[in-house]
Amino acid sequence: MAELVVCGPEPMQRWRRPIPPGDVVRIGRAPRSGWAVPWDALISREHAEVQMVSGQLRVRRLDTSRNPIYFQEAESTDFLVTSGEQFRIGHTVFQLVAADLESDSKSPASERSFHPDELRKVAFQNADQRLEVLSKLPKAISQTTTDEDLASRVASLVLEAIPAAEAAAVVAFDEFSDDAQPKMIRWDNRSDGLGRFTPSRRLMLKALQVGQGLLHIWADQDESNPAFTVSGSLDWAFCMPFRGDACRGWCLYVSGQKDSILGSSIGEDQLKGDLRFAELISEFIGSIRHVRLLSKQQARLSQFFSPTVLETLRKSDFEQQLEPQESDITVLFCDVRGFSKKSEQAQHSLRELLERVSDALGVMTCGIIKYDGVIADFQGDAALGFWGWPAPREDDRLSACRAALHIQQEFQHALHDSRHTLAGFQVGIGVAHGRAIAGKIGTKEQIKVGAFGPTVNLGARLEGLTKTLGAAILLDEATADFVRGELPPSEGRLRRIGRFRPAGMNTELMLSQLLPSVEMDPSITDEAIKIYETAWDLFAAGIWRDALDQLNLLSEHDKVRDYLMLHITQHNGKPPPNWNGVIVMQSK
Repeated sequence: MAELVVCGPEPMQRWRRPIPPGDVVRIGRAPRSGWAVPWDALISREHAEVQMVSGQLRVRRLDTSRNPIYFQEAESTDFLVTSGEQFRIGHTVFQLVAADLESDSKSPASERSFHPDELRKVAFQNADQRLEVLSKLPKAISQTTTDEDLASRVASLVLEAIPAAEAAAVVAFDEFSDDAQPKMIRWDNRSDGLGRFTPSRRLMLKALQVGQGLLHIWADQDESNPAFTVSGSLDWAFCMPFRGDACRGWCLYVSGQKDSILGSSIGEDQLKGDLRFAELISEFIGSIRHVRLLSKQQARLSQFFSPTVLETLRKSDFEQQLEPQESDITVLFCDVRGFSKKSEQAQHSLRELLERVSDALGVMTCGIIKYDGVIADFQGDAALGFWGWPAPREDDRLSACRAALHIQQEFQHALHDSRHTLAGFQVGIGVAHGRAIAGKIGTKEQIKVGAFGPTVNLGARLEGLTKTLGAAILLDEATADFVRGELPPSEGRLRRIGRFRPAGMNTELMLSQLLPSVEMDPSITDEAIKIYETAWDLFAAGIWRDALDQLNLLSEHDKVRDYLMLHITQHNGKPPPNWNGVIVMQSK
């Protein structure tokens, strides 16, 4: 992997960055897009463009630049830079460096592995210097946002802590086969003359396989070879695997020369001390990355789980809790009404329509999570949430109903506000309770947390019936029976709608309508609920004329009342033969 190392005249004026293959990167003092070299006044705001081409760096001076670029001590406007070569703009030097895995054609003269218990007995050398480096770790880590940034900082700090080292790298592998390629390699070196860094693949993979620190010492090599490690002037290297599952496949690679400290020979005891320090760094970084991964995981999960659910998962075996399990759950299926019509009207402004639907789904999500539900799925303009997993609670059905009321009221508030993104949209919600399988569901390639079973299908069917019956929220019998005695009238009310057999089903369903409090929706009073339920009882008993008289007492804006009156009218006011009090629906 090729990197560009940039060095100004002052020690702090330095950075190095990997060069994206094929991408054109603009360099200047303050480019609108690209890499900034802010310390050099002789560099124009946008001075040059660089691009990797067939393993070389092409550098092209821009017409807008004021000062020349020097390559091989001559002014140049368009040239190719190979690994190890430099060019200069103003007082700043740019060097191309690269790292490739060594083919390891030569075996080491000596190989030692070190068990963690053995290294813990080794005393730290240069303790003051290493404590100073350790004190810099928290700040250095806090300034990183990606694994690549973290690896680069670690490599630089290791060089600072191990004087005998000439190069250090953090390398990550996905698998440990003999020809494995790293998914990440970030390195640093002490000498500006290093152009290409070739760490030993054999050493790294073997250290990862055995899970221990490993030291290789090679015989003297031809120092004219500029490569650092097996084939070059570095004659020792060690590799320390990072600790913990969060850093599986990560290793710290350090290499140098026996005579690297003022001409004195470095011995095995000192290298063991360096390995001990590297182990300490690897354990520390492994813990840091573990915490970061957990934070990212929680941030992702918080989009679908409430804090209460996350806390339940945190206190238990997370992976075990995710395994599918059969349990009693309450599902809420919610769909946007008016989406098809808006799609036709907005066929030339699909982006705006997408934003509106996203806002609608956001309202559903907030309602479900607010009342400790789990987001199972989004299907176009519909959302599925459920309660009872990972651990059931007695009031799960009540929580689902509160979520349904919250969602309905949010849509109702926006219905007549033309400036609101939800204007013109209404919502249908079905809530059902029963046995289902909940947890990690899906193929190996695409896994998500969800729920599966007849209860989920029933919730979807109830949502579909809300449009037919004219009720925004429908509950099955198991949910309604529980909630009727638990939901305070100040939060919501229930109305028995009747017994139905939906099209395509053999099961009869006693359905109830969930209504807001009378303060929130005075259009249906408590007295109107009693009148309707009386009318239904008469209807179920086959006394349709009296039922019709009761229905006529209700508001003409009551759509559920309209459905029942239409059914009576279609049968000429008389129940069919063998009437059993169940409305058999002919279409979905």
